Amino acid sequence: MNKKTIIWITKVTLISLVAAAVFTLASAEILGNTGFIISFTVLATFIIIGIIFDVIGIAVTAANEAPFNSMATRRQRGAVEALQLVKNGSRVTSYCNDVIGDVTGIISGTTAALIAARLMDGFSSETILFPVIISAVVTGVTVGGKAIGKVFAFSKSTEIVLAAGKFLNFLKIKPFSKKNQDKTK
Repeated sequence: MNKKTIIWITKVTLISLVAAAVFTLASAEILGNTGFIISFTVLATFIIIGIIFDVIGIAVTAANEAPFNSMATRRQRGAVEALQLVKNGSRVTSYCNDVIGDVTGIISGTTAALIAARLMDGFSSETILFPVIISAVVTGVTVGGKAIGKVFAFSKSTEIVLAAGKFLNFLKIKPFSKKNQDKTK
């Protein structure tokens, strides 16, 4: 492995650790004193974030540079950022699918377990029924959502990557600019 790859792996690992810690703390804090509607909303939010980032990661992998080159030439908003996403596809996919996707998957499992424990406590039940049902539903929704998302990502990759590029443009984020790349050398 070259130095640049080792630096990237180190960054991804550290980002994963921080993201997992932040998401876990946020989830535990929010779930601490809330009702079941808010708890399930938090759980759904983690699942949706995981699915969205999975879709973006797959779309970046499936997209072709040519349309974005044309859009960038015409100075279409977000096209330069979208082109950079496609050109750095392996890193974007790793970040979207592995870092955000996997971390939100793990956190949604943890959140589901916390909800199941609260349900068992609230109903004074020691049955395994609540954890099994919640785990099955979370798994089914996550896997099914990602499967639908993958079909969508492959069929609409250009539109999805351009939307991500526009979002980055709106936030003024240019993660693969020459300035940022020089810092990793």
